[in-house]
Amino acid sequence: MPITPRRMPFMQHLNELRKRLTVVVAVVGVLTLVGYYFSDEIYKVLVGPMLPVLGDSGSYTLDLLEAMANRFRLGMFGAVVVGSPIIIYESFAFFVPALKAKERRWFGWTSLAAGLLFLAGVAFCYFYILEPSTKWLVDQSGETFELLLRAQSAMTFAMWFLAGFGLAFEVPVVVFYLVYFNVVPYATLRKNWRVVWVVIVVIASMITPDWNPWSMAALSGVMVGLFEASMLLVRVALARKIKAEAMPDADADAEES
Repeated sequence: MPITPRRMPFMQHLNELRKRLTVVVAVVGVLTLVGYYFSDEIYKVLVGPMLPVLGDSGSYTLDLLEAMANRFRLGMFGAVVVGSPIIIYESFAFFVPALKAKERRWFGWTSLAAGLLFLAGVAFCYFYILEPSTKWLVDQSGETFELLLRAQSAMTFAMWFLAGFGLAFEVPVVVFYLVYFNVVPYATLRKNWRVVWVVIVVIASMITPDWNPWSMAALSGVMVGLFEASMLLVRVALARKIKAEAMPDADADAEES
């Protein structure tokens, strides 16, 4: 669907939202059916880093309908991944008419950056976090417990972990819009960097459900690095805005002195 004009009656906006949601649901539905057929391959890719640790212990099902439900979950997961360009475009095309020309320019670049950062977070988790986190959790069984892992549990663990890291990598986009829309001024973020770092560590501990020190430390370190890099980029990209915000404070200090 093409991007609509900026000004439309309220009911036409609702009708456009319905049409775009219909496109997204139809695409995801068709791709889910295709993904159902290739669910075995999707499962092997999804839990690939975990297989050297789990072996055959991560493929159990305990219910007659569970295998079919797992295939639909895998199919939907694959559908969302493959159909993400269409999902992102339809979302972008619905919201962009409400933006000003300058905001559209930033929204386009930040949308692209958000997609790339999400993929970077997923890749980082897939190649560097999933296997050591799985090994750490399996080692918790020790000699007392025997792990008989359901396939659903392994799938859910991998999906949530990948999604969590992907969202955590959105720090630069969040920082940019916090400063751009003056929700939190740049000077406030820069001055209270210690508080931000603590918040990042807390968020990292919530995203990593395994409480593995390695995964929490890795995610915290990456998020802190992304925060500092985003502050530098914001300083350059929004230099005029930051300078304009700082001028009233400088004038106030001059009057007091």
